[in-house]
Amino acid sequence: MKILCGPSNSKLGRLRKDDLRCILYGSAENSSQGSAGGSILKHVQHLKLSPVPRAWDLLSLALSVICADTAVRRGDSPDGWTRQITLKVAVSDPDFWTAHRLLIEDQLKFLTTDVWELEFTGYGLYPKPPKVPKFPDSDCVALLSGGLDSFVGAIDLVADGKNPFAVSQVAAGDKQSQAEFAAKIGAGLDHLQLNHNVKCPGENDRSQRARSFIFLAYGVLAASALRRYKDGERVDLYMCENGLISINPPLTPARLGSLSTRTTHPVFLGLFQKLLDVADLRITVRNPYQFKTKGEMLRGCKDQAFLKKHAAETTSCGRYARNGWQHCGRCLPCLIRRAAFHAWGEIDKTQYVYADLSKNDSQHARYDDVRCAAMAAALVDAEGLEALATTNLSALVMGDLRPYRDSLTRGIKEVGQFLTAAGVR
Repeated sequence: MKILCGPSNSKLGRLRKDDLRCILYGSAENSSQGSAGGSILKHVQHLKLSPVPRAWDLLSLALSVICADTAVRRGDSPDGWTRQITLKVAVSDPDFWTAHRLLIEDQLKFLTTDVWELEFTGYGLYPKPPKVPKFPDSDCVALLSGGLDSFVGAIDLVADGKNPFAVSQVAAGDKQSQAEFAAKIGAGLDHLQLNHNVKCPGENDRSQRARSFIFLAYGVLAASALRRYKDGERVDLYMCENGLISINPPLTPARLGSLSTRTTHPVFLGLFQKLLDVADLRITVRNPYQFKTKGEMLRGCKDQAFLKKHAAETTSCGRYARNGWQHCGRCLPCLIRRAAFHAWGEIDKTQYVYADLSKNDSQHARYDDVRCAAMAAALVDAEGLEALATTNLSALVMGDLRPYRDSLTRGIKEVGQFLTAAGVR
């Protein structure tokens, strides 16, 4: 299957029988088409923002990647996981994007563990700028997901005297909390909430490995619309994540593939930064918590009173929607969250479906994520981090690995200490 993505008026060529046409920034014209980003242009125009052309092209690429990531099912691939994805994207500057096609394919391959083949054509979206554009006075951009890490990051930025422009990908169950966080932090942050609203015919894939690519593209769009950027200065784009989740090492050999995502991995962020640099986009992606555990983030937060009041309102669960907008309490993100509260020394007021992990049954202590986390913590305690599979670390591209190893060791031990205190044997 080849995925062809662009606005409804794009000239993407003739479709073959198995090809999928996806409409960007609009609605599908029939049931055989997909669509993404139908409301994005409206939201940006409502705020009278004027992003630069290459930021729009990057967003078009990201929306197309989300379409492909959704439409192409992993179960149909020869090994049940690795997909061969062919994608054609309409952009306003196809020559530039074609020249850097290999760089983009490399970062997508690392991010999603698939093989990507990209093609670019013209007639992409570059909307007419507003007659009287607004250039927000924010001095940086902070991705605000509704999660605990991005919440701490925004709090710390404001405490450091910065004025971040908050950008969110609307997620089911998080839209209201994202808006509330942006309104409460500091004196209130300018806030842009966007939703890719991807819709593809047939049975869709749910792995969502490419989700951080679209999140970063939103941030680039906003950053290029700031007054600071218009005045020729660089803009920092903050994507805040603790070191354990960022590297996300497989806790057991069974987790080498499907269960080890790379959404904020420093290799991916480094490749994304290279793309911004060759595109002459004066934007620097930063993760100031790369070498901190989640518990260290909480303990080091620069507004403890505010964090204590609102930390439980944030979302971490990987199965939040499936549990009726409640944290399950037993998936790996929930375990890292609970371990962080334990390390912080504050009462965790989050409501968990599976709160008592001391119950020795398949729903609690013997649940797969809990069991694997406990095994990994015990192994690291006994033999050190090298006892785990560390394929997510590469000195060739990451440089000195010691700070990564140190933060991973502390993060895994943090989880182990919580599990011991919770009665998991």
